[in-house]
Parts: sequence; structure tokens; C-alpha cells
Amino acid sequence: MSGSHRDGDPRVRMSAAGLYTESSRVWISDPEDVWKSAELMKDYKEEDCVLHLKLEDGTNIEYPIDQNTRESQYLRNPDILMGENDLTALSYLHEPAVLHNLKVRFLESNCIYTYCGIVLVAINPYEQLPLYGDDVIYAYSGQDVGDMDPHIFAVAENAYRQMARDDKNQSVIISGESGAGKTMSAKWIMRYFATIGGSAGETNVEAKFLASNPIMEAIGNAKTTRNDNSSRFGKYIEIDFNRRYHIMGANMRTYLLEKSRVVFQAEEERNYHIFYQLCASANLAEFSELALDSAENYWYVNQGGEIGIDGTDDVADFERTRTAFTTLGFSESYQMEIFQIIASILHLGNINFQSNDRDGERSFVHSNNKHLHRFCELLGLEQNQMAYWLSHRKLVTLNETYIKSMTTKQATGSRDALAKHIYGQLFNWIVNQIDKTLKSCSKQRSFIGLLDIYGFETFERNSFEQFCINYANEKLQQKFNLHVFKWEQEEYLTEGLSWALVDYRDNQPCIDVIEAKMGIFDLLDEECKMPRGTDEKWAQKLYNQHQYTSDYFQKPRMSNSAFTIHHYAGDVLYQCEGFLQKNRDTVYEEQINILKASKSELVAELFRKEAVPSGGVQISRINLKTLRKTLPVASGHKKTVSSQFRASLHLLMETLNSTTPHYVRCLKPNDSKQPFLFNPRRMVQQLRACGILETVRLSAAGYPSRWTYTDFFSRYRVLMRKNDIHEDKKQTCKNVLENLIKGVNKYQFGRSKIFFRAGQVAYLEKLRVNQLRLACVMVQKVVRGWLQWKKYQRAYKAIIIMQKYTRRFLAKQFVEHSRRTRAALVIQSRYRTLTVRREYVLTRRAAVTIQAWAKGMAARRMYGKMVQEQKAIVLQKYIRGWLSSTRYQRTLRAIIHIQCCYRRTMAYRQLKKLKVEACSLQHYRELNKGMEKKILQLQCKVNDQTKENKMLVEQMAALTASHKNEVHKLKSEMELVHQRMGEAKQEQLAKLQEQLEQALRGRSKAEARASREQTELRQHLAILQKENSQLNDERETFNKLVLEQPKIIQEQVSLKVASKSRQLQAELEEERFHYQSLMKEFSRLEQRYENLKDEMSLMKMNEMRNEDTPEVGSAVKCQELENENKALNDELHKLRNVGSIAANDAGDQSKASFRVRNQLKAATEELDLLKSQLLLAERKIEELKNKPSMADLFGLPKDGNKMTADDLRCAYDAVRVANKLLMDQLQEEKNQHEEEMETAQKEARDLRGKLCQRRHQVAESRQQLLEADLEGGLQQEIVQLAHENLELLELVEKQERTVYKLKKQLKSMELGKLKSVTESNRHDLSTTVSTPSKTKDFQGMLECKKEDEAYLIRNLVTDLQPQLDTLGVLPTLPAFIIFMCVRHADHVNDEQRAHSLFAAMISGIKKVSKRNNDFEMVAFWLSNTYRLLVCLRQYSGDENSVEMSTPEQRKHALRNLDLSQYCLILSDLAIQLYHQLIKAAEGKLQQMIVPGMLENNVIKSKSARPAAYRKKMEALPADITSYTLKSILQQLSSFHCILSKHGLHPEILKQVFRQIYYIIAAVTLNNLLLRRDVCSFHNAVQIRNHVSQLIEWLQGRNLQHCGAVEVLEPLIQATQLLQLNKVTDADADVICSMCTMLTQPQIVKILTIYTPIHEFEERVTVSFVKNIQNRLAGRSPSRQLLMDLKYVFAVNFPIIPSPVNLQEIQIPEVLQLDFLRRF
Repeated sequence: MSGSHRDGDPRVRMSAAGLYTESSRVWISDPEDVWKSAELMKDYKEEDCVLHLKLEDGTNIEYPIDQNTRESQYLRNPDILMGENDLTALSYLHEPAVLHNLKVRFLESNCIYTYCGIVLVAINPYEQLPLYGDDVIYAYSGQDVGDMDPHIFAVAENAYRQMARDDKNQSVIISGESGAGKTMSAKWIMRYFATIGGSAGETNVEAKFLASNPIMEAIGNAKTTRNDNSSRFGKYIEIDFNRRYHIMGANMRTYLLEKSRVVFQAEEERNYHIFYQLCASANLAEFSELALDSAENYWYVNQGGEIGIDGTDDVADFERTRTAFTTLGFSESYQMEIFQIIASILHLGNINFQSNDRDGERSFVHSNNKHLHRFCELLGLEQNQMAYWLSHRKLVTLNETYIKSMTTKQATGSRDALAKHIYGQLFNWIVNQIDKTLKSCSKQRSFIGLLDIYGFETFERNSFEQFCINYANEKLQQKFNLHVFKWEQEEYLTEGLSWALVDYRDNQPCIDVIEAKMGIFDLLDEECKMPRGTDEKWAQKLYNQHQYTSDYFQKPRMSNSAFTIHHYAGDVLYQCEGFLQKNRDTVYEEQINILKASKSELVAELFRKEAVPSGGVQISRINLKTLRKTLPVASGHKKTVSSQFRASLHLLMETLNSTTPHYVRCLKPNDSKQPFLFNPRRMVQQLRACGILETVRLSAAGYPSRWTYTDFFSRYRVLMRKNDIHEDKKQTCKNVLENLIKGVNKYQFGRSKIFFRAGQVAYLEKLRVNQLRLACVMVQKVVRGWLQWKKYQRAYKAIIIMQKYTRRFLAKQFVEHSRRTRAALVIQSRYRTLTVRREYVLTRRAAVTIQAWAKGMAARRMYGKMVQEQKAIVLQKYIRGWLSSTRYQRTLRAIIHIQCCYRRTMAYRQLKKLKVEACSLQHYRELNKGMEKKILQLQCKVNDQTKENKMLVEQMAALTASHKNEVHKLKSEMELVHQRMGEAKQEQLAKLQEQLEQALRGRSKAEARASREQTELRQHLAILQKENSQLNDERETFNKLVLEQPKIIQEQVSLKVASKSRQLQAELEEERFHYQSLMKEFSRLEQRYENLKDEMSLMKMNEMRNEDTPEVGSAVKCQELENENKALNDELHKLRNVGSIAANDAGDQSKASFRVRNQLKAATEELDLLKSQLLLAERKIEELKNKPSMADLFGLPKDGNKMTADDLRCAYDAVRVANKLLMDQLQEEKNQHEEEMETAQKEARDLRGKLCQRRHQVAESRQQLLEADLEGGLQQEIVQLAHENLELLELVEKQERTVYKLKKQLKSMELGKLKSVTESNRHDLSTTVSTPSKTKDFQGMLECKKEDEAYLIRNLVTDLQPQLDTLGVLPTLPAFIIFMCVRHADHVNDEQRAHSLFAAMISGIKKVSKRNNDFEMVAFWLSNTYRLLVCLRQYSGDENSVEMSTPEQRKHALRNLDLSQYCLILSDLAIQLYHQLIKAAEGKLQQMIVPGMLENNVIKSKSARPAAYRKKMEALPADITSYTLKSILQQLSSFHCILSKHGLHPEILKQVFRQIYYIIAAVTLNNLLLRRDVCSFHNAVQIRNHVSQLIEWLQGRNLQHCGAVEVLEPLIQATQLLQLNKVTDADADVICSMCTMLTQPQIVKILTIYTPIHEFEERVTVSFVKNIQNRLAGRSPSRQLLMDLKYVFAVNFPIIPSPVNLQEIQIPEVLQLDFLRRF
């Protein structure tokens, strides 16, 4: 380039260095730490030969200065720039500054990503960090590169946005050493694209896209000494996007697979992972035919001595690999063939060769070799042929062809070449198959390329692979240098700077040595063409060609078979041995022919045609060698590996040149793979090798430090003078810099920024610190003088106060002495009086006691005498009575005996007389007449009994009719009970009054009697009165306890019920949240289905327009749509399964329908059984009617006049028997009849109960059958879930009613009315079962005919604008009109019309909300949907609706139709509209939150932080709106105004703002956690002020109790954490006790990225952060770093009745609803 500037050199000459003063800090070289920091102990002078330095450990040293160059050491950046996000933002740009900044960020802040201009530097932490979740992906989505902390997702987002904005292809180039984390970085970028640019379910390509990673890692990654998962091939993945920038496919190219690893591994290394995975899973049944054993038994995988990897499960990895194969469409047969080929390679490595002679010239393989047998069996080969050609080769001359045996070494090499070739062909075939799966038939719009390629490599022994790798890195470094230089040039030209082009290192000469004509590759290919070419000859050609002609090529002194290349990253020594063999990549044609004839289709396919990788580039094409020594071979068959690699690399560079590149440089902090261990020597090596220092050098050569005019003015206004201040900040900055920096070329003014040379910002910082130091001295002087004056004033006031209190103390002592003297005299007099009084009282009490004992003894003696006399009189009374009773009993027995004897005599006489009369014929006739009368009487009794049975049957039939009268009887009985209880109360009150009057009379008598008592009893009476008062107190206490006991019971019951209610409420909230999440998923799928329909219609239109389009394209599109429809159905099926799992209480729908049908069947059978029992009872009654009489039973004539004497005699005997039988039968029938009556009554009661129960069951069964017969699919499950939610709500309401009843029972228990409560409950139950009567007053209805339904929906839903003034009075008028139309359909019992109205209305609302996603439109229809739902519940006619409505509104209740299912559908629609409302609000607030909450500086600061993070556009255009907190508050006020205007219920409005505040808190906190520039004390004050204003806004709208303040608590605690001290253990205790709403990762993240913006602030030490981590270890182990932006609180729609009367609603004419007829 044109020239360079010495001002850009970070190390300037001492003569020009004015910054080397005392206390300045510099960097000095160190053999261990590379660079050490030191502080100057005194100012440097030009004549000094040494620097007097003090190291950080306190050691003083003298550092010599080079006298020739007089160059000093690198200066250290100010502490304010320590830990910058962008290395180019450092004031001093040099190697130690870069190394130290990376070290500080990596060790102290645990930040693994850092920007270096356009490059992202990624350091491998060797530890899993919570930085790659979906929440982090969504946080970086849509953000500029400089707005957030450096991250791999920021690079991916930048590439994605530039592709969408500029419509240009992008590429991300990831490079680094093995083990630096390239593969993981590529995986995270692929995951980011799959998440942000998902295919929206078209072909599920993102899942296939991510599934390719496990396969490629298994077959292309291996363990090396530097990395456990090192990629041993390069790959370039093109991720294709469609016109909507969704992933539609991918394309993969691979470069230079390390095939030598298949047959050889160095110590502590492994072969490719797939071999170990297959050996670890060999015990599976499906792999028994592979005949594999442990990996230790196979030569190709045990050479490195490392079989396993710590922390890696080969079995689990193999299962993931198989799953990935299945995801990508590999069939089971193909997978099995792949595994067979891999297993055959293991068996091939164990084939050993033997020789017949000592020299080993003639080798052979035994035909019974088991590994050879397994190898041929797995690949389907001829064993004898393979055994022969493994140890022989064919030689072709001009005249003949002959076969020669190979030596053992040659045979082993031939075997290894065959193994490498087989694996290489399999690798290419798998890559091709993956490409075919990922490719899309549709046309791509753009792509993003992802290059994961090996970094610069240097080992102790470098061979052909390392040479190719380093050559590729040279090419990439050349493009990188050109891109960085172009980027710097564009920045300066954009800002209008005049600058001279700087020199940069161009590595084209090094590339020419490698790839130019007669270069290394050219000579290598030439030597490979020679029949007797060797590595030594090739090396000699290199020496002759380049040793003296190129500065980048060098011959080692002690070797003739090696050469050194001076790469950009350092010198590398290459060993020539093996270059020709690897470049030829030889395998014998006879072995390939055997493989072509394989019985396996896959093996034959691999070798019958050339394996061409994806993208049309052949990467590892094999040169089939027949060893023709004398016959020349065409050049077309001699394409070497190097030529292939150059061609593919050339194509790659062309692709990269056509894209916009983005660079990621991965670094290894150490070689021991220890987490967060920083090795400076290894880091410096990689920084030099990856081009980071070259970027720094280019930046330092220009103007690396850049400040906007506003930031410069805010930061350095302390250096300004009054004369420098100007209205224009740009002119002010110019005036200041002219006075501060004397040098025209040390800074330049751009259009929006000031550009400084390296070191100038540090100079300004030093001036600023000096100015602030002087200001601090002045402030200290004034403050100290003021403090001394205040100290004097406090001392003077203290002396006066001490004098005052001393004098008061002396006066108080004098007064106290006087009072004590007076008190002593009074105490003496009182004590003497008390002594005399006590002696008198003692004497008097003794006299009274003696008198009392004497009188008591006399009275007791007199009482004993009277008791003895009384007992003697009682004994005499009882003895005299016993003697009189004995005499009376003897007389009575004698009289009775005489009477018995007399009566017996008279009975004998009468018996004789009767016997004589019985022998006469006349007696028989008279007796027969009496018997006939008795028979007739009995017949009449039988008839009467039959009639009674009929009457009983009628009574049984009338029992059901009399059931209704029981209610009235119960009511009358209740009234009687109440009346009797009232009378009982009156009687008790009368008795109590009488007792009270008696007590009063007795008390008066007692008082009169007591007045007549002597004076000695008065003291005794006083004692009794005292005891009486104590008893009264105890009685009152007991009464209080009795009264409080029911209250305590009531409180306990209330607490139990409240706890149970809270538990049910919590369960209800959880179920509602889960249900609403399912609703969100359903709405998403519904949206996708609508999008699919739109695409189909669009494609049809395109087909009609493009008539020349081939039929193949339309067929492909149809196939895509079919696949998309299939995927949508699969996702619906999965969602249906999820819904069934979530509603596990309801069970499977088919099982529910089957159970309902079984219940109906059981109910029907039980009813039939009851009917059959009634029929049996009727049959028994009929049998009693038809039962024969006694005359028929005994064959007697019905008139007794024709009977003979014998007949009469027989009849007499029969009558006697019949009488006895009839009496027994009558008694038995009577008892049976009574039992049957009791049983019938009991059965009737049971039947009534069962019939009521069956009615409910039949109703529920009908409802369930209706639900079961609904349209199948997801709607059915959603209705079922909503029904369960309503049941839970009803349970809660029942619990509330139970609480009310329990309170009522407690109250009744206190009054003793348990029986009345029971009767009232029975009455409630009976009224609940009874059917409500229908009213005939139908008003407030609108008739909508079927043909007018479309006009109604169009005028009322589709074309209605919420801004109509006519809706201001009643914004929910559409809901009321729809309900009035439904009421009319209910009135005429037209269920079809009601269903049609609801379906049309719901469809119309969905179309309107989909067409117009405006916040006001969604709010309007959410309010109307909610009002319609409330109307359905309010006028449903059930018990709850009666309580909600007024007497006038009760007349409008629905009578005929059951519309409960639409309550569920409307609830689902309301939830969907609520989520859409939240999304609309989030869309409007999203771009305001970060500027308004984090970047809006309401409280002005006296100092500004330097530009610590990089932005693509530092200065926004003038037309871009800058949002502030006022913008957020205005938007919130707009939301509140709209929601209130459209009549949304206050409870729902509170839930809306709770969710909005959660979004504000989540976005603010997530950005705070991901942005170092806002994590400071000053910004915490700003954010706290903003939060307080948000809370004040809530209080102004009376929304402070909606839960929005609670969701702001994490943000409040984060700001408090930034403001607290962070030094001592006490500070750690305060932080742990205060930050309860923050997780451990969030607290640690805030502490690590805390950035001071003032000099007096200190960074948080690493020890303090570790102290916090140890203290927080006991908390719940949550690794959540960011808040979930997708989280939505469960919404609850309260059923609050509307006071609007339907009769009073007037329809405005502007709605054009004249076709509705009013009823």
C-alpha cells in the first residue's frame, strides 16, 4: 500500500513519549507470563538508560532500554478500559493489551466471547455454561451486534439480518486449533438458524438439519491429544432460505478427510468415534451377526491406548447416531449395511500376513482366518479371491501381464490402503445421502454458508495433511486481511476522513510458493507421475527451485528430506516422507474389482461409480493403480489428492468471495482442558496464528479510538473552559481538542464521531484524572474546614448543656433530701399506730372464737339426741305394718279357695246338661244353620279382603302422587315445630320469670331476716358476699367461654375450609395455565393451517399466471403441500395426545363414550327390573282375586238345604277344620300384607331416590353423548378440558356455599335449632330436584331469520369499526344483540338457528382478529366475547344465575335450549383473543422497552462511560424515533384508555397489565444481563427511577393490586444489587438476603459484568463473586439465566353479571339492522 504512520506504532520513541511519568504503568516481557505489568517509580528522562519499575508483587527492578532503537515498553490502558467488549476500543492497541483484556474477561468476568473489530474471539471454557438456551436465542434475535454482549448468537443474528436486509448471501468462517471449540460454535450457530429461521413445519428440515451433526461427529470426529471431539475434516454447509427467510434445505461440502487415522493413531488418540460406538453396542441382538468384541481387540482402534473418553458414553452416543440416521431418512437396511461396512474394516485390520521365507518376500493369508471370513461375509465378497489379492499384485508390460507376490510390509500397506479407501468411500456416500435429504426442490432465495475448517496446525512431525491444512489457512488469512482492510477503509470514507492508506501484510508470496507454477504442489504432482518417483527426489527438486529464489522457503541445515515454510502464523518444518504416497492415495484395481462384485448392494454402489460429494466437487477421488512400469498412463486417471484439494479450495474461495463474511476465531486457553485456566503462552501463539493481532495492527495504524460528539462532551467536559463552550457540541469538542492535544495528525473529526490515534484517549484520561484530583483537593479543603467548624460548634453546645444538667442535678438532690426527712416522720407515726391496732384485733378475735366453739358443741349434743328419737319411731312404724299385712293375706287365700270349690261343682252340673242336649237332631240343625252363616260371613270377609288388596294397589300407585304433598306437610310440620319452639320459649321465659320473682322474694326475706341478726354475724355475711362475688366472676368467665366456644369452632372450620379453597384454587390455576398453553399451541397450529391455505391459493394463482411452467414443478409443489399437510396432521395428533394426557382425569374419549353407554344401559336395565317388580305385584293381587272359596275347596253346595245327615256330619267336621285353616290363613295373610306394605313403601322411597339419581345420570349421559358425538379432533379435547375447568370452578363455588352453610349451622347450634336446619336442607334438596316452572313473559328478544344471518354477521362483526361513536354508551352492544337473537331462538325452541348464530359469530370474530391484529380491534372483540359469555352464564336459568340476576333480568332466562357447550367455546375464544391482545401489546412495546428503560438518561451524570461496545451504526439518522420512558408511559395510557373505552372488565384489565409489566421486566432484565455497558451504579439509579414511575402510573390508575408490582420485583432487586457495596462478608449477607427473586446465575452474572464508570468505583473481585456463589449454593439449583419472554400467566374470566336490562337496549340506525324484529 501507499505508506504507513509512525503514530500508529504502540511503542513510540522515548523522545516523543510524554506519558512515561511517575505512576504510569507499562508492560515488560516475561519468559513465563509473556507480559508483566509494572509501574514507573519516577519520571523518565531522555538521558536515562533504564526504567525504574515496580512490579505488581512489590518488587523494584531496573529495566534496561535498547540504546539503538530507544524504544520503550508498551503502555498499559487505563482501568476504565479494562475488560472491554471490543479489543479495538482499547486506547493502546498492542499484544499485551489484547492478551490482558482477554484474560480479565475470561477469568474475572467468565466471558468467553470478545469482539475484535469484525471478528468474534471465542475462548473454550471447557465447561457447560448456561448461555445457549432458547431464552438467550430470543434475547439476541432482532438485536444489533453492538447492543448486546459479545456472543456467537450475535454473529449469527448479524448474518441473518444482513441476508434479509441486503438480500445477499452470507458466510460465517470459524477457525481455530483442534480443541478450540470450532465444532461446538458451528453447532450453536446451526441451532440458532434452526430456531429463528425454522421451516414452519413444511418439511421439518430444521430437525434434519440438526440431526446431521451427530452423524458427522460420529464418522468424522476423533479424540486427539488436544481435543476429545476433534473434527478431522473440513466442511462448508450452505443453509438455504426461501423468500420468507425460513430454512428450506442445506448443502454440505467436505474437505480432506484424515483417512490415515483409520489405520493409525498416535499415542493417547483414538480412531473415529463410530468404531468405538459400534463396539460398545455389539452386545445388542441386532448386531450379533457383526461378530464384534471389545475395542481393545482390534488393531485399527487400539493403537493409541485410549479406548474410552472420560464423561462420554459411547452406547448413548451410538443411540443418538442411530436416531439421527432415522431422522434423515436412512432405512433400517441401509443403516445395517453401513454398520456392516464399518465392522468389516475392524476385521480387515486384524488380518495378519505370513511368509514362507525368512525375508518375508512372499506373503499369504490363511484361508481359515476368522477375521478374513468375517470381512468377506459382511461385505458379500469371495473369500478366496480377496485372500489372494491381498497378498498379490498384477504387473502389466507391453507384451505380457504377470502376477507377483507382495512382501509382508507391502501386503500390510495394501490392506491399510484398502481400509482407508473403503472408509473414504463410505464417508462420501453418507455425505451425499445427507445432502439429498437436506436439499429442497424449491428455489432458494439466499443462503448462509458455515465454514468449519481446521485451524493452523504445527506438530513435532508435520506431514502432508498439515501442509494442506496450513495452505488452506493461508488462503483464508489472505481473504481475511483484505476484508479487514476494506472494512477499515469503508469506515473512514463513510465518516469523510482524509487519511493515507496503510501497509498490511500480504501473504500472496507464501501462497505462490505453494500453488504457483513450479510451486510445491506442482512439483509434487510432477513427481507422482514419475514411475520411480520418491520423496527424496521431490525434496531435491524443491531445494533446487525455491531455496535461493523465495524468502518463504527454507532448507533445514541438518536434513535433506524436510523443508520449512514461513507462514503468516510462524515457521513450520515439514517432513517429506510420505508426501508422494498420500498424494497418490493408491489402491489396487484387483481389490476394487472384487468389491464391485459384492453381493451387498451398498458396497457395490460405493465402488461401481465415482463418489462425487455434494456441490459437485470430488474431494477424495481414488487413483486406481495397476503399477504399469513401462506403459504410460493417461493424465485423466492420475488426478492427485493435492489437485483435488486445490480445486475444491478454489471453489470455496469463489463462494466466500461472493458472500459477506463473518469471522469467528476459537482459542484454547490451555492444553490440559481445565475449566477457566488461562495459559498466556498458548494464547499468544494462537493470537498470532489466527490473525487477531493483524487486525489489531491494522486498527492501530489508523484511528482505533472513536467517540461520538455527545459521549466525548459528557466524558471530558471537566476539561472544558468557559470560552470553549458553544451551542453546537461539535464545535465545542473542536475547541477543547485544539487546546488539549497539540498535533494535527493525532485526531480527526468525522461526520458523527471523533477519531483518535492510539494512545490519545489514554492521554485525555490522564488529564481528566489530574483535573478531577485537583477538584477533589479543593473539595476536601472546604469540607475539612466545614467539619472543624461544626466540631467546634458541637463542643461549645455540649459544654453549656453539661453545666445546665449539673445544676439541675444538685437542686434535685436537695429536694430529695427534704422529702426523705418528712417521709421518715410519717412512717414512724403510722408504724406505731399499726402495732397497737394489731394487738387489739388479736385479743378480740380470740374471745369470739372461744364463744363460737362452746355454742357449737352444745348444739351438736342436742341434735344427736333428736336423731335417735326419730329413728326409734320409724322402726316401730314398719314392724306394726308388717304384722297387719300378714293377717290380711291369710284371710284372702281362704276366701278364694272356698269360691273355687263352689264354682267347680256348678260347672260339672252344666256339662252333663250340655251332653244330653248335644245328642238331639235339632241341635245339629241349629248348629248347621250357624255354620252356614259363618261360612257366608267368611266368604264376605274374603271378598272384603280382596277389595282391601285392590285399595292397597291403588294406594301404592298413588304414593308417587302423594310425594309432592309431603313437601307441604314437611313445611307445615316445620311451622308447627317453630310454633312449638316459640311456645316452649315463652313457657321457659315464664318459668324463669317466676323463678326470678321467687328468688327476689326469698332475697327480700333473707335481707329482712339478716337485718334481725346480731352484729356478730355481719362479718360472716361480708365473707359470704365476697365469696359470692368470686363465684359470680367465675360464672361470667364460664359464660364467656361457653359463648366463645362456638366462635372458636367456627373459626377453625373457616380456616379449614379456606385452606381447602386455596388448595383447590391453586390446582385450578395450574390446570387453567396448562389448558391455556394448549390453547396457545392450538391457535398457533390453526394459524399455520391458515397460512398453508393462503400459500395453496397463491400457488394456484401462480400456476394460472405461468402457463409455461413445467408440470414437474407443479407436481413438486403439490407434493410439498401434501407433506406439509401430513406434518400438520401429525402435529395435531401429537397435540391431541398432549391434551389427553393433560386431561387424564377425563380419560380417553372413546373410553368415556363407552362408559357413558354402559351407564345408560345399566340405568335402562334397572328401570326394566323395577317395572317387572311392579308387574309381579299386580299379578299377586290378581291371584288373590281369583283364589277359590272354602265351599269350592270342599265341594259343598252353595245352599245348605239339600244336605243329608251324613253330609252335615262331614260338614261339621270340615267346618271345624276350615275355621282353623281360615283363621290361620287370615292371620298369615294379614302379617304378610303388612310386611308387603312396609316393603312396598320402602321400595317406593328407594325408587323415588333411584329415579332422581337416574334422571341426573341420564342427563349427564346425554350431555356426554352429545360431547362424544361432536366433530372429532382437537376441538373435542379442548371442550372436554374446558368442561373440567368449569367443574373445578363449580367445586370452588360449592366449597363457598358449604362454608356459608357451615356458618349457618354453627349459628343454629348456638340457638339450638339443629332440627330446623336439617329440614331446611331437605327442603333445598327437594326444590333442587324439582323442575322450575316456565314463565310466559318473553321480552328483550330479536328475531333473525335464516336468510338475514349473513347480513347480521357482516354489519355487526365483519364490517363493524370499534371507533363508532354510537358504541360509546354501550361498547358491548354487539354481544347483547347476538344474545337477544339467541333468546328468540330459545323462545321458539329452534336449536339449529341458535347453533348457526353462534358458529357464524365465532367464525366472524376469528376472521376479523386474523385480518386486523390491531390492539384496539382485538380489545373490542375480547370485551364483546367476554360479555356474551357472561350473558350465557347469567341467563342460563340455573341456581347460580338466579342469584346473579335482578327480578327483571330473571324473566329473560333461557328456557328450552342447553347452550352450556358454547360457554366453553366462547371461553376458548376469549383466551385466544387475550393472548392475541398480549402479542399486539408486546409488538408495540418491544422497540420501546430497551431505549426507554435502559438507555434513557433522565438523571444526568457528570461523566460518561467510554464506548465499551461496538455498534454498526453509532449515530442514528435524524428520522429514527428515539424512545424514552415517557413513550412507554404514553403507550400504557393508550392501552388503558382503549381497554376502558371498550368496556373490558376491571379484573381482566388488571390481568392484562400484569402481563404487560412482566414483559417490560423480562425484556429489561434480560438486556441488563447481556449488556455490560448498562451494568453500573448510575444506570441502576436510572432504572430504579423508571420502575418507580411505572409503579406511580399503576397507582394513578388504581392498578397497584393487580400483581404488576410483584412481577417487577426481580428488576428492582437487580438494580439494588448494582447499587449495594460489594466488598465485605456483611455485604455478601445483605445481597443474599435481599436478592430472593433472582437466581444464582443471574446474581453472579450481574456481579461479574458490573462496570464502574467513575474512578472512585471499584470492580467486583473474583473472591467476592466466589463468596456469593458459596453462599447461594444452598438455594434451589436453578440454572436459568434469562427470564422466559414467552411465559403468559393463566387468565381468569370472572362471571360478573351485567346490570343492563335487555328490554332497555336500543339499536342505533347506523348499524343497519332494520331486518331484526323485536319481541
